[in-house]
Amino acid sequence: QLQLEESGGGLVQPGGSLRLSCSTSGFTSQDYVIGWFRQAPGKERKGGLCISRSGDIRYYVDSVKGRFTVSRDDTKSTLYLLMNSLEPEDTAVYYCAANFIGCGALPYLYHVWGQGTQVTVSS
Repeated sequence: QLQLEESGGGLVQPGGSLRLSCSTSGFTSQDYVIGWFRQAPGKERKGGLCISRSGDIRYYVDSVKGRFTVSRDDTKSTLYLLMNSLEPEDTAVYYCAANFIGCGALPYLYHVWGQGTQVTVSS
């Protein structure tokens, strides 16, 4: 069974950092791409960035460029979203999602989703 599980969310002060983890199971890490999405209260889910099979990172939201980055550890079947210089506007539920086609910003492209983890940026 294909599964993703996010962890690492929490409360952080503005300007702080947080690292989210996305653990995968049921499929070979080299066969998929992982997108990171977020959904703020009352807003639609939006793609933030994606890491391809080769490790290339693609950004879909200008506001996270230079602050967020993604890495993958295939030996642990885990991917990481490192978020720096966090702002209150980054408050959202963060999701990782997988597909076997390729990176893209639209949620419908991804067919395996984690349950999400809450990130709150507040003083």
